[in-house]
Amino acid sequence: MASSSKDEIEKLKEKLNCEFKMKDLGPAKRALGIDILRNRDKGELFLSQLSYLKVVERFRMSNSKTVSTPLGHHTKLSIKQYPLSKDEKQVMESTPYASGVGSIMYGMICGRPALAYAVSIVSQFMANPGIVHWQALKWVLRYLDGSLKGD
Repeated sequence: MASSSKDEIEKLKEKLNCEFKMKDLGPAKRALGIDILRNRDKGELFLSQLSYLKVVERFRMSNSKTVSTPLGHHTKLSIKQYPLSKDEKQVMESTPYASGVGSIMYGMICGRPALAYAVSIVSQFMANPGIVHWQALKWVLRYLDGSLKGD
């Protein structure tokens, strides 16, 4: 709820409480992965996704060189780029590709629509990703890192 009048908010809460079992948890601090920061003295409201940087850190990409686009213009991914050698298959089996795609997809759904195209591309290869697909996913993480930090 949002209103310039606290009385109006209290009236609405009372009406809702008559119809539904509810609990007042106080002012919202977080919604859909977005932190809500208020400075009531200055009348300011900020929305932040800095806590989403944990995703970048989890995949050890927080110290990488950031990029300005969600997917590189040179990125040409194909199903034919699946792991061919035994070594590459072994490397990709221990790579958290599906987890990375899912983490980025969550960010896309919760307020990062710029990731939609990149997610649609990298998610096509979840069944059998190769090194090239993993590199493309890391590119998306590098973009996310830079955009969240404001680079």
